[in-house]
Amino acid sequence: MREFWIIFKQSFSSKAKAKSFIITTMIMMAGIFLLANMPKIIDTVQHVSGGDKKEVIQVIDESGVLADKLKMQLEATDGNLTVEATGKSVSELTDEVTTKEIDSFLSLSLDEQGIIHANYTTMSLMDFNLPRRIQDALQSIQTQLKADELALSGAEVQTLFTPIQFEQQNVSPSAKSEEELMTAQILVYILMFVIYMSVIMYSTMIAMDVANEKSSRVMEIMISSVSPVKHMFAKVLGIGSLGILQIIIYGITGYIAFKTSATEVPGGLSEFISLKNVSTSTLVYAAIFFILGYFLYATLAALLGSLVSRTEDVQQMIMPMTVVIVIGFIIAATGLNNPEMAYVKYTSFFPFFAPFVMFLRVGVLGLPMWEPLLAIAIMLFTIFILGWFGARVYRGGVLMYGPSRSLKDIKKAIQLGKE
Repeated sequence: MREFWIIFKQSFSSKAKAKSFIITTMIMMAGIFLLANMPKIIDTVQHVSGGDKKEVIQVIDESGVLADKLKMQLEATDGNLTVEATGKSVSELTDEVTTKEIDSFLSLSLDEQGIIHANYTTMSLMDFNLPRRIQDALQSIQTQLKADELALSGAEVQTLFTPIQFEQQNVSPSAKSEEELMTAQILVYILMFVIYMSVIMYSTMIAMDVANEKSSRVMEIMISSVSPVKHMFAKVLGIGSLGILQIIIYGITGYIAFKTSATEVPGGLSEFISLKNVSTSTLVYAAIFFILGYFLYATLAALLGSLVSRTEDVQQMIMPMTVVIVIGFIIAATGLNNPEMAYVKYTSFFPFFAPFVMFLRVGVLGLPMWEPLLAIAIMLFTIFILGWFGARVYRGGVLMYGPSRSLKDIKKAIQLGKE
């Protein structure tokens, strides 16, 4: 076992000390803090740059009464937004919008039936929020005008818009509230994405490392004193331990970033996800499926990496594995809104998709214990079979040199390993 631990420590320390690993980790930590505190940063920047200054909308009011009402309505709901009646014509204001002297303007009129007609003119292709707010304000004004016309009191108008009392009851013992379900979906998607990126990154790292040692002829020296099987699993465990350490760092960073972002700034993470609603079992399953998914694909990556002699050929060799990972993630992502669909249920037991799809189902739905346990058992059995088969291929694959870009070389590697 001494040789095993030497390779394990060498794989772990060499990657941990690499500048690329350190820089990537620091960038990801900074990115987590940036995303978590983005609403606070935007609010601060707007305040410093004069974001509290009122936004003025130019209005052509043909009715003579709507502009004042709209101004009162908008200023009551948003202190940074106001209306200014103008005597300019539509063509003049259109020219100003075209030349970008103003962002937009509004034309208002009343027809014979007392219906408001509004025309909002802008050059922006993404200007949706402001027109929607103006439309809501004008709708309120329209309601008030009709109420005055029919001599209705405020209480009578309110009764017209009283919503019905509708309650939804779920008799399932594992049912979640709407808030808990939304929190679970957000958390599951984040963890699912972490598993997806980690499995691809660390599996590729193993394949590249094996191919790099073969291309530099270091492999010939190592296998003379260490069995290929020990070499393979030492690399898988070494880089896997590094991956777990990196995920723990990201998790701690994310927790600190979440706590610092839990302010009263609108749009903060605390409005979408609450740590009080996070189930401990979800985090436990995330760790289990991450570890099992890693070992499943890492063993396969080491097998494929042993078949190539140049690092340039690694991406082409592991492409089928990458496609399988992407398919699994897409199935899970498409089933996020409705994880009870049949294809999501059946694919959750397929070992190469289980790290994503079964984790989705167990995180969002209240599944009976046997379903995730069965998926875990299938994955463990697959890892054992893949490890046994991968060791046979690896034993001969590390001795193969020359161009090797086809999966047909697996048979050649097995025959070479028997000699």
